Amino acid sequence: MHILFITENFPPEVNAAATRVYERACYWVEGGHQVTVLTCFPNFPQGKLYEGYKQRLYQVDSMDGMRVVRLPTYIARNEGFMRRTLDFVSFMMSAVVAAPFQPRPDVVVATSPQFFSAVGGWLVSRLRRRPFVFELSDLWPASIAAVGALDKGWLLRMVERLELFLYRQSASVVALTQPFKDNLVSRGIPAGKIAVVINGVDLRRYEPRPRNAALAQKLGLSGRFVLGYIGTHGMAHALENIAHAAARLRHRKDIAFLLVGDGAARQSVVDLVAREQLDNVVLVPAQPKARMPEYWSLCDVALIHLKNDPVFADVIPSKIFEAMAMGLPLLAVCPQGEATRIVASCEAGWVIPPEVPDALADIAVALCADRARVQRAASRSLASAPRFSRQRQADDMLAVLEAVVEGNGSRASEALSNPE
Repeated sequence: MHILFITENFPPEVNAAATRVYERACYWVEGGHQVTVLTCFPNFPQGKLYEGYKQRLYQVDSMDGMRVVRLPTYIARNEGFMRRTLDFVSFMMSAVVAAPFQPRPDVVVATSPQFFSAVGGWLVSRLRRRPFVFELSDLWPASIAAVGALDKGWLLRMVERLELFLYRQSASVVALTQPFKDNLVSRGIPAGKIAVVINGVDLRRYEPRPRNAALAQKLGLSGRFVLGYIGTHGMAHALENIAHAAARLRHRKDIAFLLVGDGAARQSVVDLVAREQLDNVVLVPAQPKARMPEYWSLCDVALIHLKNDPVFADVIPSKIFEAMAMGLPLLAVCPQGEATRIVASCEAGWVIPPEVPDALADIAVALCADRARVQRAASRSLASAPRFSRQRQADDMLAVLEAVVEGNGSRASEALSNPE
């Protein structure tokens, strides 16, 4: 089978979408399938081209057996609604123009949260007369309204209509969480065509390892109890809450918070840490994906952090699964929902209310004082990781794509190894 995958984010970018698409496709290629990826030149989230890259009209690379086609776009930093929308739309247009020049696929797949990638995927599927599969990783119109990037007015309503149109036009929708499916069904999308394929982690890339002593010393973390957040610093993550909790613990030299990544909200956290003179918060810019296990090794507890908004109760941050595979306990600072359900069902850590600095500070002190409790949760976290392997996710999604190619997209959910 030849899969044409449209995604604005792809390695060497290190966000969740880039990692998910790449790692999953590696398994498809190993299984003998052909994968062509239409993507842009890497620039997320800083809005600057990565070193070694220059925008061209068309560039074809080979990456682990995949054919990767890089296309020019309007580049914008991951902030500001209008500029980011221009970025998204320019990629959509580039993908639509480039698609007719690719080998004929059996199926066209596009992934959100870059919503206009899905629009491009649908247009490409019509041009190539091949079925379209929409991978739904975020209820994009709702989430941008939740962070205040778009007012709940006529423009939002127009985007929501386009969103529903794409769901209806797709041969199948692959939703990353059950609540996403429930949302679509409540809005009239047939349940049978929606397959829930939860995100995962590549267990070949993540596993427990001793703390990197040299890196810990370099960052001033040697001998300290470290709570770490590793991932995108976006408006959905409310990371200022971590800085406020750290301010309450400035007298505890044995406790530190590590934040690794970049994004639209990073500068506000940097400014807050500097203003409060917090030497118990260590800020590290985004790192190559290959170095993520090194930084996870510095952590005693993994922070799963989201804004206090019901929209984000349906989200499952991919860092949950990376931390599990590293053998780290999870501290979910999130609205009650999918992420907190996983933590509780696996007994892999603890759940506290989001955006309550006192609660975060209090549990940091309690966990620092009870390392045996931390270790018990860490063991359960590691034992649960195989339930969320990237290979299982790749196999399930491949089963959905095969069902679509065979004309059974309306019953795609039945193709899963564990249909809901």
